[in-house]
Amino acid sequence: MPIEDRWPRPAVMGVLNVTPDSFSDGGRFLSAADAIAHGRRLVREGAAVVDVGGESTRPGADPVSTEEELRRVLPVLEGLYGLPLSIDTSKAEVARQALERGVELVNDVTALRGDPDLAGVVAKHDAYLCLMHMQGEPRSMQVEPRYDDVVAEVAEFLHERVERAVAEGVRRELVCLDPGIGFGKTPDQNLELVRRLDVLVEVGRPILVGLSRKSTLGRVLGDPEATLGTLHASLGGAVAAFERGAWMLRVHDVRETVEALAVAAAVARGKVSP
Repeated sequence: MPIEDRWPRPAVMGVLNVTPDSFSDGGRFLSAADAIAHGRRLVREGAAVVDVGGESTRPGADPVSTEEELRRVLPVLEGLYGLPLSIDTSKAEVARQALERGVELVNDVTALRGDPDLAGVVAKHDAYLCLMHMQGEPRSMQVEPRYDDVVAEVAEFLHERVERAVAEGVRRELVCLDPGIGFGKTPDQNLELVRRLDVLVEVGRPILVGLSRKSTLGRVLGDPEATLGTLHASLGGAVAAFERGAWMLRVHDVRETVEALAVAAAVARGKVSP
């Protein structure tokens, strides 16, 4: 079924990083048992899908090998089998083994630029796919990012990547898009992407937004050196993105975001029940 029917709007994706160095929760879930318990908790709290990642993509992060990424994620995926899962990877082999273990969605921050074989793996498994915009790569993406019009350029990039995925055999209705908040953008550029999210919606595929705990939120609150945003700022960002057309929000704090979006959705339709 189309991705927006599989996870109806407003959907929440829960973040589960099994890395030592992710920007917000790095090192918290290195134990497979702890990660599995947290993944189950995210589903109980209302996550429509849990996004499992074994390689940090924070600014300045170094890449890890396929073998190390598999070592981190496979026990967790096996322990969460049967729950709605996404794999946060740009590697074809990691995606292949994850999809064989029941994962439904491949969340690729490189938008199929990191591994030429990834699109074929996704197409073969008829899996869902998220394509994200990133200027540069994690080690250098925050070094003076430049755009003439960040929204227009991100929209053009995402449109081109959708067409590339379709040309490689991925069904269009299985694709969603992520503008890549914090991935090669200044705080003001991040805010402009959310402010003009309707332009990205016009690309024609559902939009996922990952603003949760990003440093931009801390800077909005007056800390020019912030590396993290607060829960309350994250909720404000999630509601603002939803009101501008976001379909799914990728977040660390699931229960609170689910509740905030439930109220925002009820206000949008003007009644309590759908």
